[in-house]
Amino acid sequence: MAAEAASSIDSDVNMVDSAQETSVSVAQAANGKRKAETELDEERTLKKSTPSANDEETHSPEDDFPDDQTEAAPDGEKKMTKNQLKKLKRKQAWEARREDRKVKRKDKRHEKQAKKREEKQAILEKAVAEGKDPEEVLRELAHKPVEIERVPVTFVIDCDFEQYMREHEIGSLSAQVVRSYSMNRKSKYQANLAISGFKGALKDIFTGKLSNTHKNWKNVAIEEGSFIEAAKHAYQAMTGLEGGKVIDIIKPESEGNTPSISLDNSFTGKVAPEAEDVDQTIVYLTSDSPYTLERLEANTSYIIGGIVDRNREKGLCYKRALEHKVRHAKLPIGEFMRMQSRFVLTTNQVVEIMAKWLQCGDWAEAFMDVIPKRKGGVLKGQEGEQQEENAQDEDGQEDDGQEEDERKQDGEAQTEGIEEGKAGVKQEDRVQEELKEEA
Repeated sequence: MAAEAASSIDSDVNMVDSAQETSVSVAQAANGKRKAETELDEERTLKKSTPSANDEETHSPEDDFPDDQTEAAPDGEKKMTKNQLKKLKRKQAWEARREDRKVKRKDKRHEKQAKKREEKQAILEKAVAEGKDPEEVLRELAHKPVEIERVPVTFVIDCDFEQYMREHEIGSLSAQVVRSYSMNRKSKYQANLAISGFKGALKDIFTGKLSNTHKNWKNVAIEEGSFIEAAKHAYQAMTGLEGGKVIDIIKPESEGNTPSISLDNSFTGKVAPEAEDVDQTIVYLTSDSPYTLERLEANTSYIIGGIVDRNREKGLCYKRALEHKVRHAKLPIGEFMRMQSRFVLTTNQVVEIMAKWLQCGDWAEAFMDVIPKRKGGVLKGQEGEQQEENAQDEDGQEDDGQEEDERKQDGEAQTEGIEEGKAGVKQEDRVQEELKEEA
C-alpha cells in the first residue's frame, strides 16, 4: 500500500512538472512571437524612413499632393487640374475686362446725362417759343415731384428654398432681391413688393453684410412665413383704401380685357380644368406650367421663386403651386422670342419684366429691354433670328461658363443696390414732404 501511494505521488508530481513545463513553453512561444512581431514592425518602420533605390517606382503622387492636383512638374511646381485652370482663366478674363466695364458704365452714364440735357434743351426751346421765362420753367422743373403711381399688383419673392442652395448661391439671391427692390422703386407704375421665407442664411446676410438696409425700404412687406401668408396680407393691402390705382391694362376680364391666363394649345385636352378650390388671387410663375401668362391683373399676387441653383433642381416651383392649390403660369417668352440659351431668368429679371410690362403693356418690348443680350434673344420674325433647334442644342452651356462672372457681378450689385436703396428712401421722403406742403 505504501509503495502504491508513493508511486501515485510520484506520478502526480510528474504531471504537475509536465504542466508547468508546458505552460512555460507556451509563454516562451508567445513571448517569442511578440518579439518577432515587434522586430518586424521595427524593420518595416526603418524601411519606410530610409530612402531606397526603387523609391521612384513605389512612391505615389497622392502621398504628396491633394486629390485635386496632379503629379509635380519637372521644375517642381504643382500642376493644376482642368477645373482649376478653367476657374483661373475665368478670373483672368474677368480682371482683363475690368477697364472695359468701367468704360461701359461711364459711357452709359454719359448717355443718360446727354439725354437729360437734350430733354432740358427741348423744354427751354418750347418755353421760349411760348413766350415763357426759361428760368422760371427750369425752377418748376427742378421742384416737380417724381410721378410714381402705385397699382394693386404684388410681386412676391418666395425665398423658402434655402435647402436647395449653396452658400454663394444664397449670396446671389440676396443681390437679386436688392436689385428687385431698387428697380421696382424707380418704376412709373410701382407694384407692391413682398419677400416671404425671409429667414436663415438669407436673413443673416441682410442683417450682417448688408447692415439691415432692408429696414429702410418703403412699400415692401418682409415676412418669415410662406408665400401664402404674404399673398393674403398683400390682398388685404391691395383691396384697401391705399391699394393703388387700377390702370386700364390690369382691369379684370369682365371690364373688356382678355383673360389673364390661357392654356397652351399643345396641352388642350391633356390637362384637367382648374379645381374650384384653387386660389384665384395667386399666380405662381414657373416655366413648367402648361398655362401662359397673357397679362397682369389687379388685386393679384404673382409669386417668383427665389432660388439660385444653376438649374440642378427641376419643377420645384410647379410642385409648390400644385401643393398649395394656387394658379400657375409661365411668362410668354416662347411666344415672342427665340433664345440661343435657356429661358431661365433670374429673380430680379422676372420682376423687372413684369414692371416694364405695367409701363408699356407689351411683352416683346419688356423682354427685349430686360433680357441680357448675351442670351442671344431675338423677336420672332426679325432678320437674323436663330433656328429653334440650335437654341435647344446650346441649352445650358452659357450659364455654366459664366458662373464665376455672375458671382462677382452679384457682389457689385449688392453694393450698388444698397446705395440705390438709401437714395430711394431719401427721394421718397422728399416727395412725400413736397406733396404735403402742396396740400
